[in-house]
Amino acid sequence: MDRSSTPAGNRLDRRKARTRGALIDAACQLMATPKGMEASISEITELADVGLGSFYNHFTSKSELFDAAIGTTLELHGRLFDEVTAGLDDPAEVFAAGVRMSVRLRMSHPRMASMMSQVGFRYLDSADGLAPRALRDLKVAVISGRLDVNDFAMALACTAGALLGCLHMLEHNQTLDTNTAADDLAANLLRMFGLSKADATEVSRRPLIEPVVPPGLGGSSD
Repeated sequence: MDRSSTPAGNRLDRRKARTRGALIDAACQLMATPKGMEASISEITELADVGLGSFYNHFTSKSELFDAAIGTTLELHGRLFDEVTAGLDDPAEVFAAGVRMSVRLRMSHPRMASMMSQVGFRYLDSADGLAPRALRDLKVAVISGRLDVNDFAMALACTAGALLGCLHMLEHNQTLDTNTAADDLAANLLRMFGLSKADATEVSRRPLIEPVVPPGLGGSSD
């Protein structure tokens, strides 16, 4: 068997993966800025430090690239959500932990938080990431009798709107404490969904696992 082509093939695959990753990372960076998806392909490739022609080796359009960037970020957000809620037995705490972690992205994953604010409900109305997990956890909490929700679609809309509003507030008021805002938001949502003030406050102040921060996507917005 001729083994000489294997290393070269592996190098080519790695180079292609690095280029694609650089383009997606650049798209994520741009989506966290006011310019967002209005950035040109040349701006994207310049930020990614790849040739303009390389773009079309991986994506047919800006829209396809930004969809990939959103998908990659949603996958990461979902993984972080699962890390934070793993092992929790109280359905109300599971829901609250997901909300609290998502707000605290302002500190742990500032670029991801900025993306959420810029992309808005397109980000949260996805089959991946926070939305389906929040809906799942609300249903479990209702079945267990822990929470009281009559309309799950409305509950999810309230959760998404409150989360986006909280992230927007934190982004424009640097004097606010992110941890306090995250806990207060979770407590207010729990009260909306049937918990007493004392119970909601206690649940939203329980210790929260800090998810592992991977390098690259979601990290520093610099």
